[in-house]
Amino acid sequence: MSDPFRDALRMAALYLVLSVLWLALSDQLLSSLFDNPQQLARWQLISAYAWVLCSALLIFSSRARLLNFIGVGARLRREDRERLRMAAAVFDSTLEGVLVTDSEGLIVHVNRAFMRITGYDKEEVIGQRPNKFKSGRHDAAFYQEIFATLAQKGEWSGEIWNRRKSGEVYPQWQTICSIHDDCGKLSHYVAVFSDISAIKHTERELIYLAHHDPLTDLPNRLLFNDRAEQALATAQSNKRGCALLLLDLDHFQSINDGLGHNVGDQLLKVVGERLKALLGSGVTLARLGGDEFAVLTEQCPQVGPAAALAQNIIDAMKEPFILDNQRLFVSVSIGISLFPSDALSAEQLLRNADSALFKAKASGRAGYALYTEELTAHAQQRVETTAELRRALEQEELRVYFQPVHDLRNGAMIGVEALVRWQHPERGLVPPGEFIPIAERSGLIAEIDNWVLRQACSQMVQWQAEGRQLLYVAVNISSRLFSQRDLYQQVAKVLHDTGLDPALLELEVTESAVMDNPEVALEQLHRLRELGLRLAIDDFGTGYSSLLRLKRLPVQKLKIDQGFVAGLPHDEDDVAIVRVIIALGKSMGLQVLAEGIEQVEQAQFLLEYECELGQGYWFGRPVPAQQLRWN
Repeated sequence: MSDPFRDALRMAALYLVLSVLWLALSDQLLSSLFDNPQQLARWQLISAYAWVLCSALLIFSSRARLLNFIGVGARLRREDRERLRMAAAVFDSTLEGVLVTDSEGLIVHVNRAFMRITGYDKEEVIGQRPNKFKSGRHDAAFYQEIFATLAQKGEWSGEIWNRRKSGEVYPQWQTICSIHDDCGKLSHYVAVFSDISAIKHTERELIYLAHHDPLTDLPNRLLFNDRAEQALATAQSNKRGCALLLLDLDHFQSINDGLGHNVGDQLLKVVGERLKALLGSGVTLARLGGDEFAVLTEQCPQVGPAAALAQNIIDAMKEPFILDNQRLFVSVSIGISLFPSDALSAEQLLRNADSALFKAKASGRAGYALYTEELTAHAQQRVETTAELRRALEQEELRVYFQPVHDLRNGAMIGVEALVRWQHPERGLVPPGEFIPIAERSGLIAEIDNWVLRQACSQMVQWQAEGRQLLYVAVNISSRLFSQRDLYQQVAKVLHDTGLDPALLELEVTESAVMDNPEVALEQLHRLRELGLRLAIDDFGTGYSSLLRLKRLPVQKLKIDQGFVAGLPHDEDDVAIVRVIIALGKSMGLQVLAEGIEQVEQAQFLLEYECELGQGYWFGRPVPAQQLRWN
């Protein structure tokens, strides 16, 4: 009870007590004091006036307090009603479904979003229990864990699958809270949920696209490596052998050059279809990239069956391919590596098959070769290149080239990407494709990355001093350097030594490097972000990304791999992938940059779908700093 009301009651009680005492005692007291009747009458009149005055004061004070209490209560009730109206408006207009049950678990209220998501009307669920929506995908232990968490913490959040009125099972992200009254007694449960079907569909789409070649729909290198590791583990436990065949189409580049890339793509598709029909089930077939295919079979533990399979493939490829009324002939070279005689891991098996393939090509093509433990010419070249690369670092033969990054909306150059080149004293400018993979295998890539970072930051400082206004310089960080715990200190030292504002530096990390060890990568990226620099995911779409993990990364940009841009705007698979990546980036508030733009049609397509940034030969090739063209 509020204080004003309690005071009013006290005054009323006091008034009653005084009234009784006055009636009982006043006449006797005055009679004993005054013998004169006139004096007695006068004092009786005075006392009566006094009593009336005191009564009026008591009544007025009590009335004022009571009215004040009533007024405050009415004002509070008006404010409460206003708050309730606002809460009801939010409750009904929110996009998340809301469900309220009493302490017994009976539904007492739902909002409009609940009805829209589930398909049930309010009248169909009021008084029912939420188990009406069970999908059957969770066991009893799952629900017991939910209620145990609610009892312990008062709240539970997580993914749960429920069933719509139509019977469709769909995923929700749901939060359940327990509500207690003023006495601490459980009164209600409130569940708030979102339909995450679209997110799940997009995630499945991206996972599929990340693991399959968009041109042939065959597994890509990432999925092939994973399946190969599993197959080798099974073969080892069962004491069986496996064979890996690496296939390469002979003189495929001449088809691309003579008939065009569209014909070349069609040929790759039908080659994949013919191989799939020839090999049947139980054999892993993948397109690793370009015109290179891989076959892993657990049915060829010995050299004889593996060689016979290779010859069958070579013979099958000799049959003509009919494309647009054209008869095309293509031969294939194959390298063979066996498990466990040649290698004990999928990586080593593939590397040995690559060496054998090189031997097959060197022997005249259209044939197969087996891996031997002797170094092939290809392996020998790698060893020599590694030694030369170490010397190149010592003698400063490496160069940093810069490729412009443009705003697709106005064509302005807003930044540059730093790329490493090798100026060999005898061979001239060595293409990065020839030495970067070798640097990665040998471990030299981390040292090269650090050198490029320092050179790029120094050049950016010089440009700033000259009044060249660029928003950033981007530097690639290899997976090997990214995995080093002291990367944060290395970057911080370069920034300190060169004096570059961290906001002008962007580090690019490949998607696969981030997803190999997500928790470590998350910590690494947050520490780098604390320096004040920008972060980008490079080659996005070529690795496996969990959307739940991706949204936790402190990155500002996604870079679409040039392999997906090459087919724009005509290749339907590339179009679908690029649209999904752009939509994903926009939904997460990230900038999206497309690499490898070589045609105006590609730039126009990307701009149409609101890709903000682009780089590629259409805008400019990588060049030394002094040759960079400014707007």
